[in-house]
Amino acid sequence: FNLSSLDREEKIVKVEFRWFRKKPKFDLRKFPSPHFYQVLDSRVKPQEGDLITSRLVPVYTQGWEVFNITQIVSKWMQNSLENTGILVVTSISSGSWKEWVVSSSNQPGEPTDTDAYLLIFSDDRTTKADRSQLGTLMGSDVWPSQPKPQHHLSKRRRALSNFSSRDRPQSCQRVPLFVDFEEIGWSGWIISPRGYNAYQCRGSCPFPLGVGLRATNHATVRSIMHALKLSSSEVGAPCCVPDRLQSISLLYFDDEENVVLKQFDDMVALSCGCH
Repeated sequence: FNLSSLDREEKIVKVEFRWFRKKPKFDLRKFPSPHFYQVLDSRVKPQEGDLITSRLVPVYTQGWEVFNITQIVSKWMQNSLENTGILVVTSISSGSWKEWVVSSSNQPGEPTDTDAYLLIFSDDRTTKADRSQLGTLMGSDVWPSQPKPQHHLSKRRRALSNFSSRDRPQSCQRVPLFVDFEEIGWSGWIISPRGYNAYQCRGSCPFPLGVGLRATNHATVRSIMHALKLSSSEVGAPCCVPDRLQSISLLYFDDEENVVLKQFDDMVALSCGCH
């Protein structure tokens, strides 16, 4: 297995070997038992490998079989020379061995119904700030360079002109904000989800700040100084911003076309407050 995309410093959390088991062509009247062996050298005889795991499987059905092989892959990460592969053999009640072809797709993004692959859950041990920087995955192409269409600007001007100064703005609150990855140009590398609700904070932080506005002590003091104009320099009013954030998981292609499931911090606004 090619594990070159994993750094040796990464902590292996869990590794699953996933194999699509099709109905066997040979006639079996009882449950077969697939055995998974670590291949020790170029010889591919079951008795010359280390047994990793085995189980009984129903013969008249087909579907994905999932095996936990975390321990053996962790050893491979420490010593790549031991990564000589896995041998899958099937035995029946008589003890004889049957051939069971297991193939894997060599082309990223082209799965077949006979895929066999490793699903690795790992902790790259980067800092919170590093994990939250989605922009680093796309380089300078994250933000579209073309200007916004002019009709968007005209719509905003009309919205502002229709706003009445007599209308009291709503207090700070959380409102929906759906992010469509295709619209922002990220659909080429993010597999799932297609989008998500990030939410945003909107509204005013009027003086005096109530308990429901989740204001900090700093914001409370600043609000008083802003209202009474006590400072010679201009003191701005507190702003409505997220005060609690939540992570989401993204399934995406990395630079080497590997499929990666990773958690990104601070992607969803859970609540808003005056800060």
